[in-house]
Amino acid sequence: QVQLVESGGGLVQAGGSLRLSCAASGSAFRINAMGWYRQAPGKQRELVATITKSGDLNYADSVKGRFTISRDNAKNTVYLQMNSLIPEDTALYYCNADVARFPRINTYSEVWGQGTLVTVSS
Repeated sequence: QVQLVESGGGLVQAGGSLRLSCAASGSAFRINAMGWYRQAPGKQRELVATITKSGDLNYADSVKGRFTISRDNAKNTVYLQMNSLIPEDTALYYCNADVARFPRINTYSEVWGQGTLVTVSS
């Protein structure tokens, strides 16, 4: 009933930039934290960046200084600006949100997007 739709992935050369977007849609829901995770071929899914509703930030060490997470609460959207991309950033990027739905507004569950592929060539 609550869906996350990602966009912005694609193929880019090393040193380039991409901006990922993830919009939540549905009825009578509330979102706490949102974030981005990624999974490279043959690897486990890892945290990239998270942001709370109030704006507290958390980044993986591998992306600090290069990636920026932000959100627009009015649009229920989270963004990931990726600069200075390197081949190691190649992965399927997933959007994540902690979501509660009416009437159980204090019960949050994890919702995941379908993933968007980012490929960085060298």
